[in-house]
Amino acid sequence: MTFLELATALVFVAIPIALTLILKLGLERDIVIATVRSTVQLLIVGYILTFVFESESPIFMLLMIVLMIGAATQNIIKKGDGIPGITWMILLSLVVIETLTMGLMLGLGIIPFEPEKVIPISGMVIGNSMVLSLLFLNKFKDEVERSDEVIELILSLGGTPKVAIDRSLKNAIRTSMIPTVEAQKTMGLVQLPGMMSGLIIGGADPMEAVLYQLLILFLILTTASISATLVGYLAYPRLFNDKMQYVGLTYRKGKAS
Repeated sequence: MTFLELATALVFVAIPIALTLILKLGLERDIVIATVRSTVQLLIVGYILTFVFESESPIFMLLMIVLMIGAATQNIIKKGDGIPGITWMILLSLVVIETLTMGLMLGLGIIPFEPEKVIPISGMVIGNSMVLSLLFLNKFKDEVERSDEVIELILSLGGTPKVAIDRSLKNAIRTSMIPTVEAQKTMGLVQLPGMMSGLIIGGADPMEAVLYQLLILFLILTTASISATLVGYLAYPRLFNDKMQYVGLTYRKGKAS
């Protein structure tokens, strides 16, 4: 695809802009900003990846992964407002997930230690972890705010913080995992996944594309479970003080997160 052909494809941006103007949705500015940002960011990443792939240096490869983790962390912590120490919790969770999944893939010989394989798959793992962490934090904060009285009642009856928060925590974990599980039930029937489609468009054998896509689906299931669980069990103790008293989300008390 040439830049001219890409410019022609902007018609697919013009259509939603036209609709939002006609329906007076007020989203045209956001659509333009999103289009410009994604274009610039992806073009920059494209040039960076070209350099990294050609250099074949593990140092540049690791730096690229660190950059992705840093960007994902910065995006997630916005949703963690009110939970003290959320930054290091998110950072630790992403590092653990990336280390675990990539360590298993490389250790079991599923993929070779090459930038062309490690960086794209790491991007999918980190990106999916980011989305799932955002879903979890949004639901967890909502659950906590709606369960204030129940949590305090359980504590007053001698329950531990873990028992008091258990229902809210597990509800949030379950809710954040449901979209991933449900999406995989119809994979291949209702939709052809992005990685598989991209490989086929790029000329890869369809069965090879399917195998790589299945690998990604299995990884996404792992990130779906680990992301929410890690963030949840790291975050909930911060809602209680040293005396096991419930203090809730700090922004509700006028404190900074």
